[in-house]
Order: sequence, then C-alpha cells, then structure tokens
Amino acid sequence: MQTALPDGDAPAFAQPARLPLVPGKRLPQALAALVTLALVLALLPEMPGERAATVFAAAAALLAALAALDAALVWRRADGSQLEVERSVPSALAIGVARHVGVRLRNRSTTPLRLSLADHAPAALQADDLPCEVLVPPLSEAALAYGIRPVRRGPADFGLFEVLVDSGLGLWRRRRWVGLTARTRVYPNFAAVAHYASLATDHNLARVGVRQRRRRGEGLEFHQLREYRSGDSLRQIDWKATTRQSKLISREHQDERDQRLVFMLDASRRMRAKDGALSHFDQALDSMMLLAHVALRQGDAVGALAFGMGRGEHRFFAPNKGGAALERLTNTFYDLEPQPCTGDYLEAAKALMRRVPKRSMVILLTNLRDEDEAELMSALRVLRSKHLVVLASLRESALEEMTRREVTDFDAALAVAAGHVHLEERERAFAALTCRGIPTLDVPPARLPIALVNAYIEIKRSARL
Repeated sequence: MQTALPDGDAPAFAQPARLPLVPGKRLPQALAALVTLALVLALLPEMPGERAATVFAAAAALLAALAALDAALVWRRADGSQLEVERSVPSALAIGVARHVGVRLRNRSTTPLRLSLADHAPAALQADDLPCEVLVPPLSEAALAYGIRPVRRGPADFGLFEVLVDSGLGLWRRRRWVGLTARTRVYPNFAAVAHYASLATDHNLARVGVRQRRRRGEGLEFHQLREYRSGDSLRQIDWKATTRQSKLISREHQDERDQRLVFMLDASRRMRAKDGALSHFDQALDSMMLLAHVALRQGDAVGALAFGMGRGEHRFFAPNKGGAALERLTNTFYDLEPQPCTGDYLEAAKALMRRVPKRSMVILLTNLRDEDEAELMSALRVLRSKHLVVLASLRESALEEMTRREVTDFDAALAVAAGHVHLEERERAFAALTCRGIPTLDVPPARLPIALVNAYIEIKRSARL
C-alpha cells in the first residue's frame, strides 16, 4: 500500500533536519585548487605580494560567482515536479529472506539529472546498495533495484525517497523528498513450513520424519472402500463387498473431523532465548503454523491464545476451520514479539477456559524453567478439567553445551555443575508431568515442528480427544 505525500524540501514524516542544499563532489576539489593557487602564488619569488593577492582574489571571486550561479540553476532544475519516483515493494516479506525493492525514476525535464537516491527503509529491514548513483536521461526513465533482508517481524513502513540532485558544474546538490510512502508486512519465514506442509499428506508424512502407525479403527470415521492391499488387517476387510466383487475389499477410515486444536503461545521473557538466528518464540510460531496447516487439512478447527505480554494482556484467535483460517491466524500473530515480562500460566489457563468452552486439544508452547513448575502444575490442572493438554517445551542448546565444556578452572567447574543441576531439575519436572498423564515434548527448537505433528497425529488416531 502506498500513500501520497507532498513532494518538497522537507518530508511530511519525522526526519532529522537536513539542509536543502549541500556541497557537491566538485566543490571540495575547487576549494582545494584555490588553496593550491594561494600556496603557489606565495612561493613564487618574482610575484609581488599585491599582484598575488589580486590574482587570488580574482580566482576566489570567479569561484564564488560560479558557485552562486550553479546553486541558482540547480535550485530551479531540481524542482519536484520534474522528477517522479515510484517504489515497487512486495506486499509481504519473510524474516531472514532476501528480496528486492524496485525503483523507477522519471525525468520530465529537458536536461539530464544526475542524482544520488536513498530510500528510507524501516528499521525492520536491512537495506543494501544504498544510496545509489543514477543518471536519468532527459524526458526519459531509469530503473534500479536494491536488496532488503527483513530482520524483525511486524508492519514495516517506508518513508519518502531522499534525492540529492547534482548541479550542472557538480558544485552543489539539491536535496528533495519525493515519491510515496509504503507499508509492507514481515511475516515469519514459512519457507520450511510450506515445504513440510506440502508433504503433510498420508502418503508423504514419513518423508519429513512424521511417524506412520497402523490405524486400529476405534474412533475413526469411515472414508471409502478400496481393494485389499498387502499389510491390511483382516479387521479392515468388508466381507459383503468382497462377496459382491469376487475380490478382497478393504474399508478405509480417516481421522475424526470437527475437533478443535487450540495453541497457548508463551510470549513472555522465557521465549526470548535464541538458538541460532531465531528466538524460541519464532521457532514456536513457525511450528504452530505448520501444525495449524496440518490440522486444518484434517478438517479440525484451529485457534490460539498468546499470553505473557504484561498486565494480563492476551491475543486470541477463536477456533476456525477452512482454508482462510490459516491466513487469519497468521495475520493475528505475525507481528507479536516476546516481551521482557513474566508470563502467568494460571491466569492464561483461566482466560482460555473462558474463551474455549468446548473440549479441545490444547498445546502449550513454552520454555519450561524449574522455578515455574508449581504455577504450571496449577494451570495444567485447570486446563485438564475440560481439555486434553500437551506441553511442548523448547530445550536450550546452550545449557547442554555448558555441560560439555572443558573444566579448566574453578569458574568453569561451577558453570558445568550449574548446567547439570538445571538439566536434572528440568528432567525431574518433566517426569512429574508424565506421571500425571500429561503428554510432554522436550525438544530442541529445530525438532519442534515435526515433534508437534507426530504428537497431534498420535492423539488423533488414539481417539483420546
């Protein structure tokens, strides 16, 4: 989306004050030549002082006159109506994925315009190859492109173009603010998720690491009749159809539909930890979108509640079905960032119970710390009174690396011991959850997407929901 703003010497948006006329590339060279002339005149023994002063004054006056004339001409030439700049920016970007922004310049004057162009890209984008030098022929157009790499999710607003137009002699540059503002959105990088999703079918799940298990038949809906295949159980054979067709016919089932999957996404300080370029929150968000895609294809409704933003704030997406649900879910959470606050598990659980009254599969995405165990247990008891709950926690690789460090001094020994203690407390907490019958996942961020899909499929096929 682009918004028209008036061209002019000053932008219509917040920007540091800058001079409308700045020295060009040749003005410092001209001044250096004038200083050189003064030195030469001073060193010439046959040149009288008064004559040298006269020559220098004449040269300085000539330079001043040329500079004034050049400034006046560029002030008139660089009128905003003579130059048009248009930006072509993708409407959606993925974090970490390099793209290009196209720029088209139109020169409506009868003289060529040599200029330097800078685009005020938002802080969420890293821009390359700016500013760039461009020559736009008279009554003609020029096109260029520069690279961008999104580094933060959320809306990204482009300001006006800052253009420095060279004067005829190159002594000055006239600054103009031209073009339009634009807005785009930076989403999580769903390239890997899209790859998984394209394979997330009954025939291709094994290719991405999703386990396939033989269905028992309980809690599944009848789908269709088909010819018997090697490996089908005798229970699947439809004997009446076999008699009619004079060949073995099997019944094929599909998982029950019209169920609900609801995510509880921790957006507190727990999820600000990083493994590689992405935070745990970004990894959890990617995993949530992958599983949401799979669940929607299975006919289930998908919803989500994000918590931990401070002051009991939540962001909620009610369970929805259909192809458009994934896009609405993405637009609800694409700009959410983990906050430096402590998330309240119990308060979030109560909020979810109020908003989702029907029994659902609830997946809590968090980074469990040993100090959170008591509060988490209370929250899980509240959720399990109505819902089937799965706890998915991201394991920090830095802690495991700490335990493998070489002990060379006392401080290193303390760090290694602290890492072991933390991991032992974490294992104890997960063991306590398992004893209470709560399905848990404790995996590194890279393994979370497939681990979630596996857990979802296993629960669906066991008819526990």
